[in-house]
Amino acid sequence: MPINRAAWRNVHFYDASTGGTLGGFYQKGSLTEATLIWILGNIVLIVEGPWTIRHRNTGRKITPSSNPVVIGDYDIYSEGLIQISDEAWFARLISHATSGREDTFRNGVRARDRKCVISGKVNDGAAWDVWAGFEAAHVFPLQYESLWTQYDYGRWITNMDSGSSRINSIQNGLLMSENFHTQFNQYLFSINPDDGYKIISFMPNREGIDGRILDPICRDLNNHDRVSDDVLRWHFRQCVLANIRGAGEPVFETDFPCGTDMMATLRTEPYGKERFEMELETRLKLAGQGEGRAH
Repeated sequence: MPINRAAWRNVHFYDASTGGTLGGFYQKGSLTEATLIWILGNIVLIVEGPWTIRHRNTGRKITPSSNPVVIGDYDIYSEGLIQISDEAWFARLISHATSGREDTFRNGVRARDRKCVISGKVNDGAAWDVWAGFEAAHVFPLQYESLWTQYDYGRWITNMDSGSSRINSIQNGLLMSENFHTQFNQYLFSINPDDGYKIISFMPNREGIDGRILDPICRDLNNHDRVSDDVLRWHFRQCVLANIRGAGEPVFETDFPCGTDMMATLRTEPYGKERFEMELETRLKLAGQGEGRAH
């Protein structure tokens, strides 16, 4: 069964006029008051008129400062109506390899990063082309290539010509340890390029990534293959929608034991229809590639 992200929240905010819950999140220390105000005003809430947010226990008004958000309850005041945004959130799968182009993507991300850019762990096997435990992750997921095309997100990519969708550009990739890849795809942490490329974790973890800075090797301004700030912003926004808005979005199971009917499970879950269709499409692509190689 999907897991409720609200279970580990230690910050909650409410509509001061009604007492209704508007959202919340887990704070380890990396999310600042300035970032919270921006998140609430630009992603999570639709507020009619000026608004303020106060820490309930102290009554202190939160200002756009670099101070970390203090754990606790917060009340949001406004003379107008406060609503939770209905912006779409997109559940995703682990990025499967489905084309020869992705071999180029994977190899290019490996060559650029050479380490897990989240933890800083160096791949000691790189000299022998051994990459066990390291994976090239798409920041914007392959499963939503139609969305990528519809909104012309290819404009975020500057190192490829305009003749392709560009979703497999190295600029849409990061090398990370496989456990971080899974967490990244589940929107359990993200990178805020507008706050010094700070990594923000939205779930308790002992790996010490909260507050780390994304490794400079993948974002060197002198490298035309550097990761795109815009795809990082897209992922960060999705992470906010998943973790902070309302009750939060579900965390999905990804480890299916042998004999488990994965497709049946997907059909019964929240967002199951979307995930079922993505998984089915991926399997059909892989099957088609297998037939092509056989011939």
